[in-house]
Amino acid sequence: MSTPAPTLLVTGASGQLGSAVVRHLLDTLKFPAERIIVTSRSPEGLADLAARGVTVRAADFDQPGSLVAAFAGADRLLLVSTDALMEPGKRLTQHRAAVQAAVDAGVKHVVYTSLPSADTSHVSFAPDHWGTEQALSASSLGWTVLRNAWYFENLAYSLPGALASGEWATAAGEGRIAYIARDDLARAAAVALASGNATNRILTLTGERAWSARDIAARVSALTGKPLAVVDITPEQLVEGLKAHGFPPVLADVFASFDAATAAGDLGAVTDDYAQLTGQTPTALDVWLPANVELLTKAH
Repeated sequence: MSTPAPTLLVTGASGQLGSAVVRHLLDTLKFPAERIIVTSRSPEGLADLAARGVTVRAADFDQPGSLVAAFAGADRLLLVSTDALMEPGKRLTQHRAAVQAAVDAGVKHVVYTSLPSADTSHVSFAPDHWGTEQALSASSLGWTVLRNAWYFENLAYSLPGALASGEWATAAGEGRIAYIARDDLARAAAVALASGNATNRILTLTGERAWSARDIAARVSALTGKPLAVVDITPEQLVEGLKAHGFPPVLADVFASFDAATAAGDLGAVTDDYAQLTGQTPTALDVWLPANVELLTKAH
């Protein structure tokens, strides 16, 4: 007799990463819909998944009492890190509540989306990720930590404005980022969640090369036919510039920390963990850029 498939649960299924994970479970891995549970603060937006036979539940990470019921019946759970960045410490509180709820609900294994070098990174919210990793380690759960490198899609925050002005102001210096496509990370999360692997492990998922801002600028300029000069500024100048563009101070500090982390080498390590996990090669920059040029040239 074959063992029945485990019941898998994906949190944040209305978000861009979470929704892509569910798509890969259903369409790439052909995982049975009746063995998938998805949660969201806005479950009404997931009617298309319900129509495919996926169980849809409401879950609010700010109401820990709701989480045990939301997670009930799941064997393996993907905890997609929340987007609570504006209130320092809030996200870690949410994640700790989710870890405890997973324990209380009888979940066996949690897959968590973290970031590279979570314990030492200069990214301002790295302590949220490191604290969540520690909470998993201290729990009775089995766990897989996916330390996801920077999305190619993050370039859409800076490049449209830079292309419009012809100048990309950055405090990253010659620091490099091992960018990877968000869809590749979603595929990796789906594979990790659906696998029978019960080993506690940390995987750092990156692209096959790390790129400096000047590398990116040269390619984007060639692709669009628009000049794009990289202008080196200090982190302090970056914060002031972001605030002048209407960024709240907290968010300006977050974005400046990305460049500080890049300059420090926190986002530049390259691994083959993605290929080892998925059996696939991550999408290359020179493939991703032409396919997504519209994302990088339209104002946000």
